[in-house]
Amino acid sequence: MSKKYFGTDGVRGRVGELPITPDFVMRLGFAAGTTLVARESLPVGERPAVLIGKDTRVSGYMLEAALEAGFSAAGVDVMLCGPMPTPAVAYLTRALRLQAGVVVSASHNPYPDNGIKFFSADGRKLPDAVEAEIEARLDQPMGCLDSAHLGRARRIDDAPGRYIEFCKSTFPNDLDLRGLKIAIDCAHGAAYQVAPAVFHELGAEVVKVGVSPNGVNINDGVGATAPESLRLALLEHRADLGIAVDGDADRLLMADAEGRLFDGDQLLYIIARQRARRNVLTGGVVGTLMSNLGFEHALARLGIAFARARVGDRYVLEMQEEKGWMLGGENSGHIICLDKHSTGDGIIAALQVLAALRSNNETLGEACADLVMYPQRLINVRLPAAFDWHADAGIRTAADAATRELDGRGRVLLRASGTEPLLRVMVEGEDGKAVTRSAEQIAAAARAAVDSVLR
Repeated sequence: MSKKYFGTDGVRGRVGELPITPDFVMRLGFAAGTTLVARESLPVGERPAVLIGKDTRVSGYMLEAALEAGFSAAGVDVMLCGPMPTPAVAYLTRALRLQAGVVVSASHNPYPDNGIKFFSADGRKLPDAVEAEIEARLDQPMGCLDSAHLGRARRIDDAPGRYIEFCKSTFPNDLDLRGLKIAIDCAHGAAYQVAPAVFHELGAEVVKVGVSPNGVNINDGVGATAPESLRLALLEHRADLGIAVDGDADRLLMADAEGRLFDGDQLLYIIARQRARRNVLTGGVVGTLMSNLGFEHALARLGIAFARARVGDRYVLEMQEEKGWMLGGENSGHIICLDKHSTGDGIIAALQVLAALRSNNETLGEACADLVMYPQRLINVRLPAAFDWHADAGIRTAADAATRELDGRGRVLLRASGTEPLLRVMVEGEDGKAVTRSAEQIAAAARAAVDSVLR
């Protein structure tokens, strides 16, 4: 299904450029609101209600206000919770029995970007069909109900406390984190208040990193996409392990006391291994086309089924639901434990990893000892608008040559990013040098193709 504005993770772009402009976002709120009104069968006199949360970007104030105006014009009540992780908005939408949740965030992107993502009443991302319906309404003129039927707005003051207690409830009652010193990097983002509190209240000594947002420093040299700050804090404070989330706290990266990093595949392996040991693993594990071959092979040695979804946590979730499997995730750090939450959650995923480590008295390295990751090289090539990389003979030739060189001992994956104008070139295999060489050759062919179009 082709969509004009929605990508794999909502509507996203550079602030001030379509579609991330105040007028468009107001129309988006109105279109989403009218879609909700049309879909809901509420008692007479009761209006649908939505929750709006955001990360710490300075543009969040403007976009939050624009959304609020659009929803109000459509007759939808609005609850505002301020800076909160994306998965917190999903939880609170469900807990408060609201019709939808909305997050103003561009996740791991730099601060000049922002975006809008939606959750349904059950705390899951909107299906493609609903997003298409909202887009169709965007093509119609924006209206406004009369004053007696406008939506109202109010703030939810206890949102952080509600979410902290929910996160803690996903950790086993017979375990705690006493005796652990944990460095936590919140990327100067949405989790800066709640994440340290969760781990502290479970007994850990917390070293805080990236908890001083100023509107423009989100993801800037901190967080899950820039782990050097976490590594430095680990070593400086002699912490036992480190946890890093991104700007909206739906993805996770962890590190051990020596500063070695553990990505989504490795962390998902730890969770799956523990559940298999306890005979509580429902079905298998869903990964993506980007999941490491070594991860797949390690799961097979444990007798755990594995399936690959399209890249994007929404597609992982869809496959989990189709198969009835509780665990899924991406190597980028989106980890979905459906028995704990309806969406990917960096804090809750970290708690599941810590529960496994505490139960077995293991370190991250010990828990991953049987997991041998294949060398993997990912190179991003910026694409101009409407560039059809599929049809380029040079890119196809380079990819075919790489596949022949790997000779069945690796794989090549080319895909367009769903959130940025990038071609992602990924090669992995047993031979690290061959992997790097192949990835660079394909990326060079892609850059040459782009240059020929721009000339």
